[in-house]
Formats: sequence, structure tokens, C-alpha cells
Amino acid sequence: MNAGTSPGAQLDHLVVAARTLEEGRAWLEGRLGVTLSPGGEHELFGTHNALLSLGPDAYLEVIAVNPSAPAPRRPRWFALDDPAMQARLAAGPALIHWVARVPALPEGPGVLALARGALRWTLTVPAGGQLPQGGVQPSLIAWQTPAPPSLLPDLGVRLAGLHLGTPEPDALRTQLDHLGLVEAEVYEAPQPELRCTVETPGGRVDL
Repeated sequence: MNAGTSPGAQLDHLVVAARTLEEGRAWLEGRLGVTLSPGGEHELFGTHNALLSLGPDAYLEVIAVNPSAPAPRRPRWFALDDPAMQARLAAGPALIHWVARVPALPEGPGVLALARGALRWTLTVPAGGQLPQGGVQPSLIAWQTPAPPSLLPDLGVRLAGLHLGTPEPDALRTQLDHLGLVEAEVYEAPQPELRCTVETPGGRVDL
């Protein structure tokens, strides 16, 4: 799916991955000083999550492999089956990706219709489960039901900055400009990397 075909995007959510959901929740709650809300299970990918509001239009997701779920028939999303990602998460939870909301996504290869509980959405997911450009290029999501920010308690946490490092900053800036995304700072780095700053009731925190 070419991100440039879906203009009018907005940041939807950030993705923090962990070896276990318990580990991810404890790490994030300890850093931010707030309690995450329960999420649910993603049957297609054998994962589960917890959520945190970032205001009325965005949220943060902590995701991990669900040990109680059957192994999926396809590679898990967010590169969770990738040995390199597993080695990375062995060192601790990490911000690995971000997702941009668009009004609609066309049917076709790489676009999946998904559900969790009452939530319904479509999402761009590579067949191999890899992260687009190592995670710095956003996946695209289109909600068919109210999105999580409208359902989560507002604990006063806000995204203050999203920073994307890549060996090809000009190419990434062009892609984000085509989408109409202006939230992120793009800079040159030897390999893809993501950082964010959030405002919490206790002050600013870097993830």
C-alpha cells in the first residue's frame, strides 16, 4: 500500500511493544505515573494490548504476544515474530511504530479488515508482518467504529513530540507531506529509530 495514495491523515496511535503485556504495562505505568486501560485480544495475530489516551484524537498502545492464544497462520504484525525485534524487546519495552488515521482505505493486498470486541477497522499490514521502513513510516488505519480515544479515560497525558530517525530523511518527509502529516520531526540517523516526548501530570517523559 502506497501511503501517498491516502491524503488527509492524522496521527492515530503510537505502538510500544514488549515481551509480555505485563512487562510492557509495568514499564509504561512506571515511566508515566498513570494506569493503562485494558485493551483486548487480536485473534488473527495472537496478540493482546493495553491502551492509554493521548487526548481526544490519539492514544498509545502497548502490545505483546498473547501466550494463551493459538499461533497465528500468518506472521504477526509489528515484526513481533522477527528475531531482531525479539532480541530488541529482550532488552526492555520500546516504542517501535506509529499509525496514522485516514478517512478510508481501499480494498486490496496489504489492507486487512480487523476487529477487537466491538471495534472495527481496516489497517495496512505487510504480508510478512514487517514494519514499514523499520517503523518510521506509519501504517494506515481507517475506523468503522468510534476509535479508542473516544472510549478511554483522559488521564491528562499528551504527545508533545514524535521524532523519526532514518537514513533517508528526505524520502520520509516526502511521504509524510503526501499524507498531510506534520506532527513528526524527521532527522537523519544510521538506522530507523523512533522517540517521543509526552506530557504527563508529573512532567515531561521521553520514550
